[in-house]
Amino acid sequence: MSDLATAAALAGLGGAGGGALAANIEGFGRLLRRAGLPVGHNEILAAMEALTLVPLDDRRQTHAALRAVMVRRREHSELFDQAFLMYWRNPEADRNAAAMALLEGMKERGKPPPGSRRLAEARSAPRPPPDRPPPQDEQQPPTEVALAVSERERLQSMDFETMSAEQIARAKQEIRRLVLPLDERPTRRFRGDPQGPTVDLRATIRASLRQGGEVLSLERRRRVVRPPPLVALCDISGSMARYAQLLLHFLHAVTNDRARVHSFLFGTRLTNVTRQLRHRDPEVAFEMVSHIVPDWSGGTRIGESLALFNRHWARRVLGQGAVVLLITDGLDREGARGLAEETARLHRSCRRLVWLNPLLRYEGFQPRSEGIRAMLPHVDEFRTVHSLDSLRALVESLSHARSGRALAA
Repeated sequence: MSDLATAAALAGLGGAGGGALAANIEGFGRLLRRAGLPVGHNEILAAMEALTLVPLDDRRQTHAALRAVMVRRREHSELFDQAFLMYWRNPEADRNAAAMALLEGMKERGKPPPGSRRLAEARSAPRPPPDRPPPQDEQQPPTEVALAVSERERLQSMDFETMSAEQIARAKQEIRRLVLPLDERPTRRFRGDPQGPTVDLRATIRASLRQGGEVLSLERRRRVVRPPPLVALCDISGSMARYAQLLLHFLHAVTNDRARVHSFLFGTRLTNVTRQLRHRDPEVAFEMVSHIVPDWSGGTRIGESLALFNRHWARRVLGQGAVVLLITDGLDREGARGLAEETARLHRSCRRLVWLNPLLRYEGFQPRSEGIRAMLPHVDEFRTVHSLDSLRALVESLSHARSGRALAA
């Protein structure tokens, strides 16, 4: 008897019909894992035990019990709900359920929603064959290398919103490799340097005291040069949820690569997540972020969030020529009330304000929203952020000094 079968028997699922239920729970866990949720052996065992505490004929309580033990992060809730509705209609009808999810997504949006796409791929994915070592004389055909290269190139330009679970995982690995060498700026601090251009009078007098007051040599100093602070204000509303999920990996990598990086998330309220993103392990960092961010995938109040930042955080984090990344699509539920004034104040408080908007990925984009029109005159750069290529272009842009307002696709 396998470990899962033993656990099912101990949990009371091994009776009449219980074996099939335990097998279905195991299959449901495999579906969630293929769709990108971190569901392992422990979560499946916990799900079996949870079902012994609720009536199985109550669909609502069954759903709540499984969700409580199999979902760890807020952004996985919607995908779990879709998987639950899809799988527990008929666990055996894989292809029909996948096609149904795709058709439902096409009716609503004209294209499959990202969650349904990943679930459809997870449902239709064949089980991997047993591992066996390849024959010694078998050689990899050269066409496979070309296909791998072209697939990697395609991943660079692919929209984050259309990526599958496997492509998202590969994109996260690529994001962690990005390096952000911001252009260095002179600070008010000096350090001793024998070849420095400036005489350090205080150090010279201090050295002369060791020689009885005789000035035998002049001490010199040089101004300290370091990258400016980087401040990121990231929108986590419903329309930005998929992009914010991947951009958090970018912010986590930058935070752990350099000093003076400050990250804020906003939807209906503003949350400082700088301390949480400093944790080296990304999964632990994002788990900590999910505990303190209550408005993920909710509404958007850009003007109110910027006002709160300007009032409470600007003086703390925008010193020494800070660069600000404003990541939002500009769609504010409050319209444009106070948005122009707060964006202008933010622009005056920093050296460079870069607005990253995924809507720029569309050809022929026009700033018709009131929020976009209110913010656009007060930014230095207006760039898209929807793919790995756009992130690399952003890194290259931030690494060089630039003046004036620019529009970049």
